[in-house]
Amino acid sequence: MKLSYKGKSAIVTGASGGMGLDISKKLSQNNISVLMLDLQYPSKDFLNKNKNCQFKKTDVTNFNKMKSQIDAFYKKHKSIDYLVNTTGVLWFSKDVSAVDINSNIWDKVFEINLKSMMYLSKIIVPKMKKKKFGSMVHISSVDALSGDDKPQDAYGASKAAMIRLSKSFAIQFASDNIRSNIILPGPIETGMQVRWKKNPKTKKNLEKFIPLNRVGKPQDISNASMFLLSDQANYITGTEIIVDGGITSKP
Repeated sequence: MKLSYKGKSAIVTGASGGMGLDISKKLSQNNISVLMLDLQYPSKDFLNKNKNCQFKKTDVTNFNKMKSQIDAFYKKHKSIDYLVNTTGVLWFSKDVSAVDINSNIWDKVFEINLKSMMYLSKIIVPKMKKKKFGSMVHISSVDALSGDDKPQDAYGASKAAMIRLSKSFAIQFASDNIRSNIILPGPIETGMQVRWKKNPKTKKNLEKFIPLNRVGKPQDISNASMFLLSDQANYITGTEIIVDGGITSKP
């Protein structure tokens, strides 16, 4: 099945991470203009190879700056058709049980992972409503679905809240032909998982536990994202797709 895209412009947050980069590349390859937002710069080589992409250094918790950058992109391209929100922080050493966590860490994780989603909706949804068209894909985590005896409670709770918010967007804006879906990745090999480079044995042990016997790659998430954005998914909204190699299906 060949995917097609009615829209011509997209915003990607967390765009310089593994998932965000691959999504930006695939959007660019489909002749979609992409505004990449992140605190970290992508390589010059990436931007040279993906001419439809432009990058702005952005703190997604800074509403006014992010709005200014997105508004300028909108003024140039006359629409914002797609949003892919891959923003997320997981601070393994600081994000612990809610009983023990520093409340400032809790607040910061929620600000980055969840409040930024609210900010993006305030900026982008009114623009989509003007055109009566839009598709949003948010990246949550399978960590939102279960507890843990060695938890990252702020991360898991914020990612669970994203699921609820995405469903609410789907219901609120369906009459404007705006879709909202969310992807729940399992273990994915991205920069967030630097611990695997320090301890490859941990990764190998995890892979034995995953039914497909491997951790995911950024492309596994970008492929699912591109399908949800596409015209072929135009009857899919308010749902979540788990992309985890089967790990959550285990008893």
